[in-house]
Order: sequence, then C-alpha cells, then structure tokens
Amino acid sequence: MQQSNCFQEIESNVLSKSNISPSSRTLKRWLGTLLTGGLLLLTIFVELERQEHHTHEQSPFGHIPDLAMSGGDPYVRALMRTISASESNAKNPYILLYGGKHTHDLDQHPDLCMPITVGINHGNCSTAAGRYQFITSTWLEKASLYHPNPSHTEALTEYSFAPEYQDEVTYRWLKDDSTWSVSIPTLLRQGEINEVLRLLSGTWTSLGFGIETNSMSPYLTEVYQLVLAEELKRSQH
Repeated sequence: MQQSNCFQEIESNVLSKSNISPSSRTLKRWLGTLLTGGLLLLTIFVELERQEHHTHEQSPFGHIPDLAMSGGDPYVRALMRTISASESNAKNPYILLYGGKHTHDLDQHPDLCMPITVGINHGNCSTAAGRYQFITSTWLEKASLYHPNPSHTEALTEYSFAPEYQDEVTYRWLKDDSTWSVSIPTLLRQGEINEVLRLLSGTWTSLGFGIETNSMSPYLTEVYQLVLAEELKRSQH
C-alpha cells in the first residue's frame, strides 16, 4: 500500500508540473490504445492479403473460375470446372469462342463458325462456344433435354446461353445416367476421375484421351483434386 501511495504521489506531481489534467492524460492514453489497435488490425490485414496473393502465385494452374450456377453435387461441380480448365481456360470462359475471341451476346448460342488453324481439322471452322465449348448442334440437342427455362414462340424454341444456363445444362447432362450408361457421380465418389475423363473424352477431346490434347490435359487429375477440395469446403457452409 505504501508503494502504491508513493506512485500515486509521483504521478500527481508529474501531472501538476506538466500542467496535464488527469482527464487529458486519460484521453491521450485512450487515443494511444486506439492507434495501437488500428495499426495491429492494419498489419493483420496486410499479412492476410500477402498470404492470399502468395497462394494464388503458387498455384500451378492459376485461378479456375467458380460456376455461375449455385448448389448441386460438389463432385460434379468439380468435374465441370475441370472440363472447363482444359476446354476454356480463360478469366471469363462463358463468353469464349473457339480460337480465343469473345462474344457478349448470350441470348442464345452464338453460332459463329470460327476458323480452325491447327490440328487435323485445319481449314475447317468450329461453332464451339462458352465454358464447355458447345458446338451449336450439341447445344440445341442438350438444351432441349436439360435447359431449365426455354423460351417458346409460335415458330421455335430458344435457349438462353447465359452463364448459369450453360452450367445447368452441363450439370444435368453429366448427372443423367442413361446418357453415359454409368453413374458419373458414383464414379467420382469412388475416386475414378481418370475413368470419368476417359469416358468424357469422346465429347470433350482435350481431356487427355482424345484427339486434341493441350498443355492442361496432363494435369487434369490434379486440377480436379484442387477444385474438389474447394467445392467440398463450400458445400459444408
């Protein structure tokens, strides 16, 4: 108690000599604490940003965009992102045309035949478009079966090619066991990603077993595992 009284007396003398009132000193202490806390939060924020940027830099596959559709089987969602990593590896794959050009009119399939300049089909053209590189005829066929919101008129039926519908049609197609004579979701849960890629390579020829492999084709199993972890984590929230 004597030591405490001594400290109080010293503090009182310091305040008296420095003409600083107790209330002013309290305010300064409060401001100092606030400033320290603010600097700490800023440091944490900068470190988190640095770690996130570092993580993206370390990914050998770059950023693989999320799907536009919400919900669904995380295994099939991961497969869809894997397909697009090989077929349409771009920042916004939904507007991608064959050859790398873009379209912003997604009211329906663009149906633009872009020239093929390499490979066995050199000299021909392709209408492949969107995240899953649907050619016009395949899109119309699959959309007639799986599109959730077709537009009917007296003359014809149109199918919006908006990003979420590209996803929905592809998702329902992959989930249709009768189309593939096997359950793709079951194979994925059994860890048979290579078997699934082989099965789909006749449709998407860049998947490693087809006639048009590319720089991503050898790494699709790793890509799948990466995005599957993301999809499973997302499905738990």
